[in-house]
This record gives sequence, structure tokens and C-alpha cells, in this order.
Amino acid sequence: MSSSSTAPRRGGKGEAAAAKPPIRDALVAAAFRLFLERGYEQTTVDDIVALAGVGRRSFFRYFPSKEDVVFPDHERCLADMTAFLAASSDGDEPVRRVCDAARLVLGMYAENPAFSVQRYRLTKQVPGLRAYELSVVWRYERALAEYLRGRFAGRRDGMLEADVIAAAVVAAHNNALRSWLRSDGEGDAGATVDHALGYVQAAFGHAEAEPGGRRSGAGAGASARTAADDVVVVAARRGTPLWQVVREVETALGPSGAARD
Repeated sequence: MSSSSTAPRRGGKGEAAAAKPPIRDALVAAAFRLFLERGYEQTTVDDIVALAGVGRRSFFRYFPSKEDVVFPDHERCLADMTAFLAASSDGDEPVRRVCDAARLVLGMYAENPAFSVQRYRLTKQVPGLRAYELSVVWRYERALAEYLRGRFAGRRDGMLEADVIAAAVVAAHNNALRSWLRSDGEGDAGATVDHALGYVQAAFGHAEAEPGGRRSGAGAGASARTAADDVVVVAARRGTPLWQVVREVETALGPSGAARD
């Protein structure tokens, strides 16, 4: 666009308005400043809006409660995850798809590592926030499970399988995410989460279901490699502990990460 008379002049009111952060961002910034200075329990909504320079109605237009201002982007991320899963095709491998959906949550945290670390520390200190976070995590897990239930419909234990895999994806993602947050956001968060989700894909993502809901393969330790694609497949009996399946995968891959001949 070319410049025009509508462009704000330096030092004018238009420039000040342009530099002012959006109300939602101003509320989040004000809230965390006060949480860090006074403590979460000692900070009220009135304190937050006073520092942000807005009214109470503005606060509740963006956040239903004080807890929501601590997790300002989870609703957007949950909507993105739901849309991502809804856009899946029948050709998408289900376990890989839910792992990719979980990476959307990581992306939200990685957008602003400093803020994410601050929130992690605050949440550890406030029991009410920990409970709130658990409710948010459950909503992510439910979205993953609902997608998998649709993909596994008709299997004998399709619903059970969907719920177990969804829980495993969330557990692996959160284990890696918290490890990254405990390191103050240092290092490659993506690589850490990829490593964790790799365990889930290794355990659940390769065996195809047979009619009746059974998985192919005689038992834990039965593995095969296709030379063309360099893929290791480990088949396990139903009920085999996850740690044992993972150990078989690691044994098949070898210490260097490449499949053994």
C-alpha cells in the first residue's frame, strides 16, 4: 500500500493507538505481571483491569474467569486440533495423525517460551490452576479419542483401543513438554516431543487390525523388517506391557537407531 494522508503522523494520537497492544494481550500481560509480583491468589480481576486500563466488562468479554487468563490460547488450540482431525482422510494412519495433532499443542507453547515457562512455574504453585490444567488436558485427550473411535469403529475393542492410544499420546507429549519447560525452555522442544511420540507410534502405529479386532503377529518379540522401506514392525499379544513392546522396538532398531540386518 502506498502512503496517504490517513497514515498517522509521528508523535500523534494515531501512532499511540497503533502502538497500544490489543486489549486481550494487555490483560494477559497485566495479569502475569501482578501474579509474579503479588501472587495469584492475592491478585483480583479488579487489579488486572486497573493495570491494563480497561473495565471489568472488557475482561469478561475475553476471559470467563481469572483461571482462563492463565491459559489464554487453549481454546484456539483445541479448535485447531479439532479442525485438523476433522480434515483427515481415510488414507491417514490414525496413530500418526493424532501424534501430529498433539504437536499443535507444542506449537502453541513454543510460540512464546518465556511466557510458557512462567505459566508452568505459576501452575506448579497454585493447586487450583493445576486442577484447571488437568481439565484442559482432558479436553485434548477427548478430542483425540473421539477421532480414533471413528477410525476404529467396527473393531472388537475399538473404543478401548482409541482411549488407550489417546491417553498414551497425551502422556508422552506432556512428559516431553514438561521436561522442556523444566529446562526453562532451552533446547529443541520439537525434537524432545518427537522422541516421546515416537514411543507411541512404535507401540501402536504399525500393526494392522485383523477381523475381530485382533492385531497381527504371534507375540511380543516377533518382529519383521521390509528392506525396501527400512521399516521395523513389532507385533505383540494383546495385553503386552507397553515397556516390553518399546524394548522390543529398541532391540530391533539397534543402538544406532537403524534396523538390524
